[in-house]
Amino acid sequence: MSAVITTRGLTKTFKDQTAVDSLDLHVPRGVVYGFLGPNGSGKSTTMKMLLGLTRPTSGEIEVFGEPLTQASRTRLLPSIGSMIESPSGYGHLTGAENMRIVQDMLDLSSAQVGQALATVRLTEHKDKLVRNYSLGMKQRLGIAMALARDPALLVLDEPTNGLDPAGIEEIRTLLVRLAGQGITVMVSSHLLDEIDKMASVLGILANGKMIFQGTREQLFQHSIPDLVIETPDPAGALAQGISASPVDEGIRISGIDKDQTAEVVHRLAVAGVPIYEVRRVQQSLEDVFMDLTGRGGLL
Repeated sequence: MSAVITTRGLTKTFKDQTAVDSLDLHVPRGVVYGFLGPNGSGKSTTMKMLLGLTRPTSGEIEVFGEPLTQASRTRLLPSIGSMIESPSGYGHLTGAENMRIVQDMLDLSSAQVGQALATVRLTEHKDKLVRNYSLGMKQRLGIAMALARDPALLVLDEPTNGLDPAGIEEIRTLLVRLAGQGITVMVSSHLLDEIDKMASVLGILANGKMIFQGTREQLFQHSIPDLVIETPDPAGALAQGISASPVDEGIRISGIDKDQTAEVVHRLAVAGVPIYEVRRVQQSLEDVFMDLTGRGGLL
């Protein structure tokens, strides 16, 4: 797929600390790209560099196939909407008045502003003071500000931060819908299971390094889920020298592939240990993430 964002060796160093280390990003067109990692992993710094808010120490950035430079920044940024760290907005003004400021700054039409408010379902609340908005409404107003210029790319840093489950679901539904309309959405989060529900492509950052980038299916190929062998005789199974842990149903084994599974089952059968069921434990994105980061390996 053609890329909306590409970086090569993107690095940002602050004094003696490297916040982003040789990052190679590939954000395909028209997807929700989930940018994952724990707090302090370098997500926000990366996004600021992509928007030209922070200058890289080294490396290259391409947006829409064109190098992002001081000269090209003014031309490229009007096609990018963003919300970094927290939604902007003046609490003493209404939603409509806040949007009017954006309209005047960007020389937008009233139709563009009205469409942005409608997209995030704030039209009926536009005349309320922003200080009286819920946190979810403030987040949606921030996204409306980012959408007002009809961007081809939307860059959002932790848009669900601090929201309750209903607010999180609302933002998730909105972002998936925007991607379905052809807008590329790059969204960062430390909420792994939430990103799992919206993103089709994932990038996982740890300590400033990319440890995985690809589809969910590709990610799960890098992690072997635990195996549960259901047996009424777990002690007999463990007596066969198998490295496993006893569980209510029988025994649980970590990190063995299909061939090793067949060998274990054969050994138990030969020893006369009854086997009722053999199954893999279903994994969540968080399980796989912890597996990868715990190993410390790069993929």
